[in-house]
Amino acid sequence: MILDLHSQLRIEKLTLGREGAPLVVIDNFIADPERLVKKAATAPFASGGQYYPGIRVKAPPSYEHFLVTHLPELVGEYFGLTSPSLRLSMCHYSLVTTPPAELSLLQRLPHVDSLAPEGLATIHYLFRENHGGTAFYRHRSTGYEYLDRERGPVYSRALDSECAGPDRPASEYINGDTALFEEIARAEGVFNRMLVYRRNSLHSGSIDRAFVPDPNPRTGRLSINCFVDPA
Repeated sequence: MILDLHSQLRIEKLTLGREGAPLVVIDNFIADPERLVKKAATAPFASGGQYYPGIRVKAPPSYEHFLVTHLPELVGEYFGLTSPSLRLSMCHYSLVTTPPAELSLLQRLPHVDSLAPEGLATIHYLFRENHGGTAFYRHRSTGYEYLDRERGPVYSRALDSECAGPDRPASEYINGDTALFEEIARAEGVFNRMLVYRRNSLHSGSIDRAFVPDPNPRTGRLSINCFVDPA
């Protein structure tokens, strides 16, 4: 499968909250995104593991090649990437399929994917329905908007204590301000939109209470999620 950049690609470079972590929003990313949806419709999805609230399957190798070829020129300077070469440590189709009542505690909270500041994450939305987007958060008691190796233990101790008390998150997807977290930014899930952000920024899918899990890649909350590292 040969992939090309969309002729009407648009890039918006933003910063998050008080600490100013970078966020890039790319609209009209792929020239023919429907081909990716069709590929997903025949893919053998399986459990996404204990952290992801749904099912996953590896994205096509052509997509991985496309991403590492084009991301440096599109966002490399903004994220301070000094190497022109990138590698993907993860690149999966993802479908959110877990009902709110079945979410684990960790799935009800914002999270980071890594404590290393150089790692990036991408999410490429491939759904047209109103299935929500991605939100970024500040932990109220520590003020942290991102975590690193120094902040990680402090954050974990504070969060463990808070989740043992009356502010423990309810059995639902986080979708905006809570007693423990303040939403600092939100990007809506728009078909063929890609987000690029640092993996150590606190974030979560923004999914409202009306969301009905759907395992069909053609109609469900389908995305491609990747972890990007310097080669």
